[in-house]
Amino acid sequence: MIRVKVDSDSAEVPECVTVLDALESLGYVISRFPREGDVFAPCRLGGCWACAVIIDGELKPSCTTTVRDGMKIQTVKHEVAKHTPLRLVSGFQGHSVGGVGTPYWIKPRGWNYRYIEAACFAHGCILRCPTCQNWEITYSSAEEPLTPSQAARTMTRQRRAYAVDRMAISGGECTLNRRWLIDYLKELRRLNTDEAARFHVDTNAVILTRDYIDDLVRAGMTDIGPDVKGLDIDTFVRISGLKDEELANKFLETEWNAVKYLLDQYWGKIFIGIGVPYNPKLISLEEVQRIGERIADMETTVQVCVLDYRPEFRRQDIARPAFDEMVQVKKVLEGTGLKCVICQTEQGHIGP
Repeated sequence: MIRVKVDSDSAEVPECVTVLDALESLGYVISRFPREGDVFAPCRLGGCWACAVIIDGELKPSCTTTVRDGMKIQTVKHEVAKHTPLRLVSGFQGHSVGGVGTPYWIKPRGWNYRYIEAACFAHGCILRCPTCQNWEITYSSAEEPLTPSQAARTMTRQRRAYAVDRMAISGGECTLNRRWLIDYLKELRRLNTDEAARFHVDTNAVILTRDYIDDLVRAGMTDIGPDVKGLDIDTFVRISGLKDEELANKFLETEWNAVKYLLDQYWGKIFIGIGVPYNPKLISLEEVQRIGERIADMETTVQVCVLDYRPEFRRQDIARPAFDEMVQVKKVLEGTGLKCVICQTEQGHIGP
């Protein structure tokens, strides 16, 4: 056991554990959903820095920082808020395909690739998808954290270098550190004041509450791509890799509520695209059809982008759906009344 000081109180905690585990052992409530505990620790990978506390006067992620004898820890939110938020963001680059929230009409057809966005990727994720296509960034904490201003300046340079108007952030999951993302969008908008500039957020939407959506729009977000991961809880658990079914239910409900709120409140004001997964090992065509029916009940003309889940990360056992399978998925969704369905395939995007 070693002695530390937490919020002005001395305490004994086990040595060689993380600050987050030490706080939990002292009775602090550690939450996986925002505003439900003393410390919000969504990724626990050292990527998002949402669990950051003040350690010996500096902002540090509590999930990957090891306690030491004599350490001083502050968790009080208004004290933490005095420090500029940080998180790991990397992979700043030109993007030739775009994401779920990229309008289909600017996506390249066939092999005629060109840069259509500048993109960056936030480290850390609240899910544990076995088919994660960006796992080398999602589960990495090796980069140096950036302030919102540093990231916005880098993104603006990339926009100019690739001669594009769209600036996208994805992940991992970019929404985990709310204060960082809001400040990043505000700074990005300050640096890009021309009418052509577009600020694009791709997200799994599992913590995207109504007030968070409102804050993103006020901060400058012009395009969003919520990526739903099923309709049935069994499918969501299979795709997300979560083991806590109660938490999975909450995430599933939140992402669908986010889709509905976006379409109810912001349709026609910002661009909205909805991602839908497909691989027969993960989700049935019947469930895809029900997803289409649910979306069509909200808005038939919204862009729906079907992602062909392929062998990646921990699911090397699955096969990428063939082109003909994706054509069939497209027909199933269009049969529900959806008028703007695009599908990612091994031969490029097929669209309306």
